[in-house]
Amino acid sequence: MGSHFLRKYCYCHLQTYETRLLVTHVGNFTAQAKSLATHQRWRAYARFPSQLSKTRVPNTLFPSRSFSSSSSSNSGFLGWYLGNLQSRPLITKCITSSLIYIASDLTSQMITLPPSGSFDTTRTFRMAAYGLVILGPSQHFWFNSLSKILPKRDVLTTLKKTSMGQTIYGPIITTIFFSYNAGLQGENGHEIVARLKRDLLPTFKSGVMFWPICDFVTFKFIPVHLQPLVNSSCSYVWTIYLTYMASLKKVSTT
Repeated sequence: MGSHFLRKYCYCHLQTYETRLLVTHVGNFTAQAKSLATHQRWRAYARFPSQLSKTRVPNTLFPSRSFSSSSSSNSGFLGWYLGNLQSRPLITKCITSSLIYIASDLTSQMITLPPSGSFDTTRTFRMAAYGLVILGPSQHFWFNSLSKILPKRDVLTTLKKTSMGQTIYGPIITTIFFSYNAGLQGENGHEIVARLKRDLLPTFKSGVMFWPICDFVTFKFIPVHLQPLVNSSCSYVWTIYLTYMASLKKVSTT
């Protein structure tokens, strides 16, 4: 009975020892397998480091960062204005010209207004309508047409554009400006012609001292869609002079 119990105890102890030994071998094999896999990955990286180093994290993983950078670059008045200039170029340029002409006329009146005088709001509305209906559209089509006819921006091409502005666009738009204002002030055909004879030549002479430099810089360095804006900005100073000339008394034809 005692010998039978001893044999059974030894048999159970042997099975337990074999089980532990098997678990130990399995654990060692698993650790070796993991080490081998890690070694293979590092060998692959050493073989293709340039490909792995070029891996980029997609921007979609950081939507807030990309959104904030794009929104900050397009925020503010400048971004809003440039967006409208791209989506609604004609109406944006027309409104811009109108606002600049309003500012120019008010400045001109402030300079020439006597101490006891009052602002001529009719004249200001007249200038605003001119910028909105005549100057804005004409600038839009003029600069776009020139960029198609003479697309280059070298010095010779820029000089050609400047010359065309001084000999074609400038005289035409100035004649329209004086005729428009004279007509709305109630002058008849003979009086308008007399005003043109009196005011056009001095205006052209003054323009030669001012506009070639502005046009050269505009055509040479400014993108086409921003050229009317720069031209209108130059017009602020010029229009102060023009509105003063346009407000002069009509010429006596008697």
